Amino acid sequence: MQRIGLTGGIAAGKSVAAQRLAELGAVLIDSDVLAREAVAPGSAGLDAVVEAFGDGVRAPDGTLDRAALASIVFADPDARARLDGIVHPIVRRLSAEREAAAAVADHGAVVVHDIPMLVETGQQDAFHVLVVVHAPAVLRVERLVRLRGMTRDDAEARVAAQATDDQRLAVADVVLDGTGSDADLRAQVDELWDRLAAERADEIAAETP
Repeated sequence: MQRIGLTGGIAAGKSVAAQRLAELGAVLIDSDVLAREAVAPGSAGLDAVVEAFGDGVRAPDGTLDRAALASIVFADPDARARLDGIVHPIVRRLSAEREAAAAVADHGAVVVHDIPMLVETGQQDAFHVLVVVHAPAVLRVERLVRLRGMTRDDAEARVAAQATDDQRLAVADVVLDGTGSDADLRAQVDELWDRLAAERADEIAAETP
């Protein structure tokens, strides 16, 4: 089984790369999806978040009020660290369960862990290949404002809450350029997939008596 870590700053294009890898046959384990599962209604994770941040972060329908929580944690690094301390361990457990299931189904599977906070959580050495989708912070702020309707202050706060561009690039095995079109990025993913497949085939050939 080949384990690939995929990360990138918010609005860099990571989701496009992840989707294309899944289309090519990778087993995609999306940490954002798992993070939502971790605080689903009725979960111990949601109860812990409400205990830490108050009833105001629980919506009337019993779900997590993400906007209310975001207004707290993106303005306070200590609050964000408390939230991470609740959610990240649950996400890692769920991720390990998904990976184990993929390995049982196919010993030769390519498993891609899509982790926005991969560098921030110190997981850069946990994968065979670490792929970073890169776009400069100033461009990502513009995308958040223009395409997602955020205020500039909110966009800058979201970007500032993550690792810096230099921190991500320093640990990357592969860098994909996220500054262009989605089609450009998908083409880069195709090239990466072909290269990894060729390398894996060479490794298998070398191991065969």
